[in-house]
Amino acid sequence: MIATKELPQFVRDLLSSPPARGEGLNNWFYRVARVLHPYRSDEEINLLLQAATAGERVKPGEIVRAVEHSRATAWRPGQVAVETVAKWPSVNQEQRAAILRDGGGLVDLWEWSPVRLNDNEAHSEEIIDRLFPGNPLLCVGKSNSEFATRARKQWRGRLNGLPLIVPSPMLARAGATQEGKQSEHALQNTGPRKFLVIEFDHGTADEHAAVLLHLAERGPLALALHSGGKSLHGWFHCAGQSEEKLRRFMCFAVSLGADRATWTRSQFVRMPDGTRANGNRQTVYFFNPEVVQ
Repeated sequence: MIATKELPQFVRDLLSSPPARGEGLNNWFYRVARVLHPYRSDEEINLLLQAATAGERVKPGEIVRAVEHSRATAWRPGQVAVETVAKWPSVNQEQRAAILRDGGGLVDLWEWSPVRLNDNEAHSEEIIDRLFPGNPLLCVGKSNSEFATRARKQWRGRLNGLPLIVPSPMLARAGATQEGKQSEHALQNTGPRKFLVIEFDHGTADEHAAVLLHLAERGPLALALHSGGKSLHGWFHCAGQSEEKLRRFMCFAVSLGADRATWTRSQFVRMPDGTRANGNRQTVYFFNPEVVQ
């Protein structure tokens, strides 16, 4: 079945980086629909494009027309790939070294925190209440294969023992995956970005802290936590910001050693003060809820 075919990486890259309204969104619909035709039905393409642009002002019928008009020029596997989004930058070792040399470390990040969580109690519930006020739909996971999307109130009392969360509210309980299957963890049912999470695959906690402190000069750092493994994760509040602006910020972070995986809007990240499967606590070292207001 076409719906189960794996999408090529360049198609996934295009889907994950739509421009904002006024920055070429209509043309983007056409270009992406062209390369989706060999892999998805018209209905599935519509759903994918809707999911990728959740939160943007899409005109009535705009996506449907793009899908219909692009069918005559549909890309065929084997042709030269259409122009993709700009590649992620390589690590700027010189700039990174300068930041690590002159910047602070984990202790500095902790001391800079406006809110100190000094006791040994778990604080996931109160942190999530501040990051996601009200009763939004939240997608929370025990693992990448065991998860659910529920209203915040339904998660009450359970978050401390769970390791994963999508860092933006969800639009609906379920949505279609890129394989055309219904899931409670899909790009289609993930809402507009509320937090852009910066994490690292390499380096020490002190190095990660230095980079996060440097990035905090460019964007509002709401929270920083330890993964319970080897890395720090920084949550930057980004609600209402254009994808173009956020892409530039993410590219800068990647050039300093950040992992690009968290650019995907539906990507699971570590639950603040949650618990990994191995029992390790995902300790919060920095918390500034005021930037979320």
